[in-house]
Amino acid sequence: MTESGQQWLRQDDQEATRASFPELFFDLVFVFALIQLSETLAADFTFGIAAETFLFIFALWWVWIHTTWITNLLNTEITPVRLLLFAMMFLGIVLAITLPRAFTDMGLAFALAYSAMQIGRSLFALYAFRQAGDTASFMTLLRITVWLFLSSVLWIAGGLSEPRLRVILWIAALAIEYIGPVLRYWLPRLGPSPQETLDISGEHLAERCALFVIIALGETIITTGKNASGHLEIEATSLVLLCAFLSTVLMWWIYFHDGQERAADKAEETAEPQIIAQQLFTYGHLPIVAGIILTAVGEDFSLSHPEETGSYSHALALLGGPILFLGGTTLMKTMASRYVPYSHVTGIILLAACFLLVPFIANFLTQVLASTILLVVALWEYVALKRFRRAAA
Repeated sequence: MTESGQQWLRQDDQEATRASFPELFFDLVFVFALIQLSETLAADFTFGIAAETFLFIFALWWVWIHTTWITNLLNTEITPVRLLLFAMMFLGIVLAITLPRAFTDMGLAFALAYSAMQIGRSLFALYAFRQAGDTASFMTLLRITVWLFLSSVLWIAGGLSEPRLRVILWIAALAIEYIGPVLRYWLPRLGPSPQETLDISGEHLAERCALFVIIALGETIITTGKNASGHLEIEATSLVLLCAFLSTVLMWWIYFHDGQERAADKAEETAEPQIIAQQLFTYGHLPIVAGIILTAVGEDFSLSHPEETGSYSHALALLGGPILFLGGTTLMKTMASRYVPYSHVTGIILLAACFLLVPFIANFLTQVLASTILLVVALWEYVALKRFRRAAA
């Protein structure tokens, strides 16, 4: 590695493991994108729309987590990397603007913005590691770039196609992107990428993913507050708003009280940081973020139509969001500590059982049930951890 090229790479010190201001600035785009996504869902939530929205969740998460991996490796305090993040921000704004109409008249614009973010960032990383003289990392990123070129062909082809074919092509594009790390970006003649070629900072990745969870929770508060202000004349609004806020706080508590720190320690102390980071963060945080977004949509339903009898499509958000969130945190905590949080498993079972009540109760009651179950999970885990630590001492 050349001395002049060393400036391109993240420095190996305690300060460099912290999220930088350029990275936090970049994250602001995803606040807008998540709000766009939630409002699109809440406007017309059917099983078909839900399926399309999961596609967008997968896409937004993938472009963000890939960018986070690159900023984990590069020095975000130098001008070229900052300019990269500013360019990614602009493309992210375009992505968010076109998202609500991606399956109508803005499919090509969405696909071009997404592909430009993925390919542009990867080409920049290739240049950076060429300058740094890090051949092993360069070859790994070369494999990733080739895979992203393949998926981008499908993204753009989908943008040019009619809506039904567009869905199929975009699902295929996401499948290529998500299976790439599992196959270690295998290429003919080159074979799979060697393991542990990237100098990953597990502490930095853990902090960045935690900040994205904060963004998702913050988006929940924004959309809930905005919706509540428009339905103050409805009697049940105060109760639903209280439950919605309580749910958001409880999800923060369940994630941060014990799990996030364990995940950070696991990623930092392991002998295989690249593999563990993929398991805990690249894949492991997807259901957590998706669950928070769905929960926000469910809360919007409760505020807009609190006294209407629930439907299974609405329950998919009201109950399915917390189920996804608890499922993701269960996996994270189990992988990080080999400790299965039975409180979370019980919460998932109770939430699933509530689907039996959906046709007979109003939306606001479903919201109350979901919030109550999250409260039970949080209290159970808090008491259990307190007893465990007292016994260990």
